[in-house]
Amino acid sequence: MMKRLILAVGILSMAFVLQAQKFGHLSSEVLLQAMPEYDSAQTKLQELQRYYELEIERIQVEINKKIEEFNKAEATMSDLIKEAKASEIQELQMRLQNYSQTAQQDLQQQSMMVIQPVMEKARAAIDEVAKEKGLIYVFDLSQGNPVYTSPESLDMIPLVKAKLGLQ
Repeated sequence: MMKRLILAVGILSMAFVLQAQKFGHLSSEVLLQAMPEYDSAQTKLQELQRYYELEIERIQVEINKKIEEFNKAEATMSDLIKEAKASEIQELQMRLQNYSQTAQQDLQQQSMMVIQPVMEKARAAIDEVAKEKGLIYVFDLSQGNPVYTSPESLDMIPLVKAKLGLQ
């Protein structure tokens, strides 16, 4: 009898603990896109990317011009001049490749620098709302986490937007 009573109390307390656990969900993509800071960060990155693209195009035009000049005059060039011109074209192509790689690395670094503060601000607001609502887990639906969201799971997007003053 006593064992059954202890078992029943244990089962009831487990059920109470499980019901007391609260979960929340949101899409960090939706939240970030609602933040004006994210838009301005994206604009900065797009401007930088466009600058790099224009410079890459300029170098490519220069390479194409050198190749065209080489092809037109190749028949009249000595072997020494052909080698020098071919070497010049190869150097330009290597310069273009190096520039492209450096530009890509810089874009990634700049992206982290301008997006990170926005993400930290969003994360702080998420943490505050989760603590206020007594949540033990918050799932980011944009990361592919759960395929099912219970109606009991708190949709945090409106609350976090309100915390950030985005309503």
